[in-house]
Amino acid sequence: MSAIFQERLEAVLRRIESACNRAGRDPAGVRLIAVSKTHGPDSIREAAACGVRVFGENKVQEAKAKIPLCAGNLSWHMVGHLQRNKAYDAVQLFEMIHSVDSLKLLEAIDAACDRAGRNLPALIEVNVSGESSKFGMAPEGVPDILKSANRLMHVNIVGLMTMPPFTEEPEKTRPHFRRLRELRDRWRADTGIGLEELSMGMTHDFEVAIEEGATWIRVGTALFGERGETWRPAISE
Repeated sequence: MSAIFQERLEAVLRRIESACNRAGRDPAGVRLIAVSKTHGPDSIREAAACGVRVFGENKVQEAKAKIPLCAGNLSWHMVGHLQRNKAYDAVQLFEMIHSVDSLKLLEAIDAACDRAGRNLPALIEVNVSGESSKFGMAPEGVPDILKSANRLMHVNIVGLMTMPPFTEEPEKTRPHFRRLRELRDRWRADTGIGLEELSMGMTHDFEVAIEEGATWIRVGTALFGERGETWRPAISE
């Protein structure tokens, strides 16, 4: 077990608990995704030895090379942009996809699930800030995709995800997290779809996200440290 990772994990868990206390929430309602992009199997094994079970990856190809080298009792989530031509690989690798940003992608995931013989929960990524550099659907497009959910055979839309503009001041992210929660509440009332999950908040702002209702937080740097050289599999692997 890595003492350094254990210390980092305990610090993150304390931050989660403090944020939940401020918001009057049960910490059990906030789940941690250790974002392991660019970090190799050794780092993941250290995290798993400390009790972390859910890991997030941004790229299908990296995950495809990495996951077979890690313990089999871990849960993997896709938290980065997903291309339609990677949908089949994604549904075989991941237990949840957080980044559905179009109806065509949702349909591709559903077809891939049919081919793979499995069902999968997914979240709609919403670009609440309107930044052109961000992936995600504009809020006005989401109701139509939710209406289409009834015809999906293998994908269950369980919530929403967002990434606010980066800022050194976490408090400035609050309006974006609050907006996603408010949109979720409205769409839930309009459609009857539960949308229980809100995936929002990263290392620098997850406390604010928790205060605004996050159920999944995606934390990388606070756990693994600053990103170093990108992991690549050895040729023999």
